[in-house]
This record gives sequence, C-alpha cells and structure tokens, in this order.
Amino acid sequence: MTIQQLNYVIHIAECGSFNRAAEKLFVAQPSLTGAIKDLERETGITIFNRTGKGVTLTAEGAEFLPYARSVYDQFQNLLDAYGKNGVRKQKFAVSMQHYSFAVKAFVELTRAFDVGEYEFAVRETRTKDVIADVAAARSEIGILYLNDFNRKALLKLFNDNNVQFQHLIDCAAYVYLWKHHPLANNSSVSFHDLLPYPCLSFEQGEGSNFYLAEEILSTNEYPRIIKCCDRATVLNLMVGVNGYTLCSGIICEELNGGDYVVIPYQDEKNAPDSTMELGMITRKNHIISAVGERYISELKKYLGIHESARIQPEP
Repeated sequence: MTIQQLNYVIHIAECGSFNRAAEKLFVAQPSLTGAIKDLERETGITIFNRTGKGVTLTAEGAEFLPYARSVYDQFQNLLDAYGKNGVRKQKFAVSMQHYSFAVKAFVELTRAFDVGEYEFAVRETRTKDVIADVAAARSEIGILYLNDFNRKALLKLFNDNNVQFQHLIDCAAYVYLWKHHPLANNSSVSFHDLLPYPCLSFEQGEGSNFYLAEEILSTNEYPRIIKCCDRATVLNLMVGVNGYTLCSGIICEELNGGDYVVIPYQDEKNAPDSTMELGMITRKNHIISAVGERYISELKKYLGIHESARIQPEP
C-alpha cells in the first residue's frame, strides 16, 4: 500500500470515473487501473464497483475511503512541515495551576518568538488536568507545586503517568489580598487573623482529595470557603467579599493589575510546613523542544528576578 495508491482512490471516488481521475492526475488510465487492482488484491477488498457508466464505491470502499483521506492528509501535513518547500509551524503548549508568573513567561515567549507562524496554547487548569495534559502530550510542560503535605501523593501520580518533576524555586507562603482589605497593611497575617474572611480556593473537581489542592494548608478548617474556577473570578471576589487566598507570593502586576498585595503568612505553632516548591513536569525521556527551552528560560528569568529581590510567587 502506497501514498500514491491512496491518492488514486480519493481522486477516483471524487471523479466517479477512472478516465477523468487519470486525466486529473496526469497518469495513463491503464496505470491507474493497475494500481487500484494491486491495492484491492493487497487489502483483500473490492473498493470500486465498475459499470459502463462509471464507478461507485462498494460498502467496503466507503469504509476504506475515510482512512485513505486521513492518512493522505497527514502525509500532506508532513510534507508541508518537513518537505523540501515546507514551512514548519512551531507548536508549543503549557498547562499550569493558576500562576500569573507562568502566564507572564508565556507572554514573553510569544513576544520574543521570531518565526512567521506558530500555534501556541496556554492552559490554566486543575492539578490533575495539568498532569493529564503532560502525560498525554497535549502540553509539553506543566507548572505546579509540591510541599511536605502533597509530595508523596503527587510523586506517585507523576510516576503512574510517566512524568517527572523538576525544581524551579522554593517559596514561603503568602496571603493574597485586595489592597483595601482590612488586613492589607499588616506586616504578617496568621490563620487566626483570616478567620472572619472567606478563603478563595480553586475548584479541583468532584471526588478530588486534599493532595490536589492548589493552595497550601488545604486541610485547615476554614469556616468560610468559596470555590472558584478561574483567576479572574478570584480577583473579583477579593474585592467583592474581602476574600483571600494562600499563595507563593510572586505576583505579576502587568497581568493582574496593581490593586492586590501579598503579605507573609505567619505559621501557627505546630502547623504543617508552608514552604512551596514550585516546579515543572515533563514526560520522562522527552527531549524538550527549542520552543519549550525558550519558555523555561523566560520562566527562570522571571522567577530569578523575584527570588533575588526576596519577593515570592502567587496563585
């Protein structure tokens, strides 16, 4: 079976005639007929009904045709990308928990990229979807965090999904607030200070456990909690209901605006460790693409600026 034979099948089906297909393909009609007979012999099916008025697809031929089209189209895409005259469209996708610093790095990637065409994707999503996207190669890189509480469970998930974690930066816990929140001028904030205000948490889906929570200290008993699905809603609720969220502290004002502040979180006595290890996941044995390497470079550059300034990341 050859790509040429598949192309012949597609043209004959479209033209309804061996003669017209041969003319369109600029081949001799006997050569076309012979190629189809060879293909039918190889596959063990009859693709076309031959009549004096032309040809029609058999039932087997009608089933075969979509496969032929799919394979031929993929071959053409391959030629467009890697053929002698092809221009390869650069592709890259990253999935992440809701981190504006990771989006900022993505913005810088698109600004710096110097090819005429590309197809990029950025997905802020749930923890398990970050892992699933990387495992299924929908995204080349995933951005999330580990800490002492979730480490064992997430490392098992990584291993089960054939992905690996790479450390980027360690961050102390911060409280993320609207700049006019009653606690906004505090030098630090404790869990006791936060009790009167609603905790904003990113929803992880039905049946998800504490280990998948995007916020640290997920096992704390919060008297008021509001689940959200996206970062814009969290920001709105910070203003609307004086909500807060616990985060890593690196906030991108360019994307989130300047109406929010981060304040160091004061660990309660005997509370679990609130240090976050931000990192990225990739598929095991995967060689990072040039675009992926450039994204990682932008990510490390942005995180490095904040690390040197002793400012920590965000949700």
